[in-house]
Amino acid sequence: MGKSVTTYLIDGDPNGTKYAFISNKICQMYVIPRSNLSILAERRELQTPAFYILLGEDEQTKPKAYIGETENFRERVKAHDSNKTFWQKALLFISKDAAMTKADVQYLEHRAIEEAKETSSFVLDENKQTPKAPNLPEYRQDDMEEFFEDVKFLTSFIGCGIFETIKVKEKHLFFVKGRGCDARGFYHSSGFTILKGSKIEKTVTPSMQWKERRSKMLKEYTEVAANGALVLNSDLTFNSPSTAATFCLGRSANGWTSWRDKDNNSLDSVYRKPLE
Repeated sequence: MGKSVTTYLIDGDPNGTKYAFISNKICQMYVIPRSNLSILAERRELQTPAFYILLGEDEQTKPKAYIGETENFRERVKAHDSNKTFWQKALLFISKDAAMTKADVQYLEHRAIEEAKETSSFVLDENKQTPKAPNLPEYRQDDMEEFFEDVKFLTSFIGCGIFETIKVKEKHLFFVKGRGCDARGFYHSSGFTILKGSKIEKTVTPSMQWKERRSKMLKEYTEVAANGALVLNSDLTFNSPSTAATFCLGRSANGWTSWRDKDNNSLDSVYRKPLE
């Protein structure tokens, strides 16, 4: 079933402040660049209880986020602007209907941290613990679960995969082997995901162009098994099959021909075959 999403560019800039919502839903997401925080003084609807995510980059290979809740984001963000250096934009979620309560946004914070830690696609080192869920009435908890599903949809809509879990389809598994590598993964709309437990080559060839980045990724995403092999400790997604194959093999590789399924069909022959 299709969905209709309305996006409004508040200042007319596609990279500026905007909000988005799904038709017939109460969840409204504001995307606010750090440089545009002055808008908080202009919009009273942003001075109500809200659940929020700060997004940014760090020296690590994963993007970084901080998840929180507040009764007034305008006041709360002043501390974040002074004490947290990593973030470049904030995602702020409010209700288009009646304002949410403190307990509502605490429940959303609990669910968001819990799910984001499970997907492990962002660094959450400033959310050291998952807060306990507040004691909401059963009907309200159901309301907030529906609201959180819309939160996940809207974050994905703008290209933020903090809550995304890609489902494995066994019939689409592909494998690459060689140079101490024995990896498996699958292709999907966001790129190519190498699966946890894949064996990764420890060394790189002199011609590989991103040795330093790969070295950082090995430290963050792999561990040494009992037999001395280097294995992935979590699923890892790359934008392209070739980058994924290069990471696994430690050398330049064409992922469209290197990744092969159990019948030795290349990724190219499965996904790029001519239309009949």
